[in-house]
Amino acid sequence: MDNTPKNFGLIGVAGYIAERHLRAIKETGNRLLASLDKFDCVGKIDSYFPESDFFVEFERFDRHVDKLKRGGVQLDYVSICSPNYLHDSHIRFALRHQAEAICEKPVVLNPWNIDALQEIEKETGHRIYNILQLRYHPVIIALHDKIAANPPGRKHDIDLTYVTSRGNWYYISWKGDVNKSGGIATNIGVHFFDMLGWIFGPVVSNRIHLLEKNKASGFLELEKARVRWFLSIDCNDLPEAVKEKGKRTFRNITVDGEELEFSEGFTDLHTVTYREILKGNGYGLEDARQSIETVYQIRNSTLSILTGEYHPLIKK
Repeated sequence: MDNTPKNFGLIGVAGYIAERHLRAIKETGNRLLASLDKFDCVGKIDSYFPESDFFVEFERFDRHVDKLKRGGVQLDYVSICSPNYLHDSHIRFALRHQAEAICEKPVVLNPWNIDALQEIEKETGHRIYNILQLRYHPVIIALHDKIAANPPGRKHDIDLTYVTSRGNWYYISWKGDVNKSGGIATNIGVHFFDMLGWIFGPVVSNRIHLLEKNKASGFLELEKARVRWFLSIDCNDLPEAVKEKGKRTFRNITVDGEELEFSEGFTDLHTVTYREILKGNGYGLEDARQSIETVYQIRNSTLSILTGEYHPLIKK
C-alpha cells in the first residue's frame, strides 16, 4: 500500500454525514484540498482541514479542480455526500477529473444508472466505491460468517424494525421528495437491505404491504431468509417504552427470535471503510446492485394483499 498522502475533494460538505468523511480522510493521513456545498454553514471543516478551499458554486469548484490539475496537483479521490439524486452526476465529475469516487449510499437511485457508470469506469480506468459500512461492523461480520457456515437450504426468520423520528422539515427538504431521495425505503432503509442481502443472499420475492411518505413495510424473501420489515420516520410508531425515555429512534433486528445487538461500534466505520478503499479493497458498484434493485422495486411496486407473512406493526 502506498502511504503517500492522497488528495481529496468533498462534495456535500455541509450535510450531516459529511463529518464522518472529513474524519475518515483525516484519520487515514490524507488531505482535503477543496470542498463544495451550496450551504455555507461548514465551520466543522476547521476541526479537520482549515487550510482547504471551499466553494458554494459547482462551476467554481469545477474550475478550481481543473486549475489544480493543470498546475500539477491531481485529486486522487472525490468523496460524495450530496443529495441522493445528484450522486450519479457527481460520480461522473470525479471520474472525468481522473479521480476515484467514494459515494455515500444509495450510490444511485435506479438500477440502470449502475450499468451506465460501469461503462464510465471502463472508459476512464477509475473506480467507484460505495460506503457500505455495516459490512465492516464486527457483529454483522460475525453473523455473516455464522450464516455462511450453515448447511445449504436453511431459511432464517427475520424481523426488521427501524423508526427514526423526523420533524416537519424532512418533508420540505429534498429527503421528502421521492424523486430526489428515492423515498423512505431508499433514504433510511437501503443500508439495511444491503446488509441483509450480503448475509442472506439473493432476492427471491419482494412484496410491499405499506408505502407512504413517512413509513413503509413489506416482506422480503431472500435465498436464506424470510424478512418482515417496517421502516418509519413517524414518532407515533415508537414503542411506548422508548417514548417514555425521551428517545426518538428505535432499531430492532431479530434473527430466529434472537435480537441482533449492534447499537455500538458505528463511530469509526467510515474510517475503516476508507482504509479498505485506500488499499483497493472497497465495495463497488456491483456490490451495491442488489440493494438498489430492492429499493427501486419497493417504490415502484403495487401493494400486495395483506395475507401470509407481514410485519406486526402493519396492523397498528
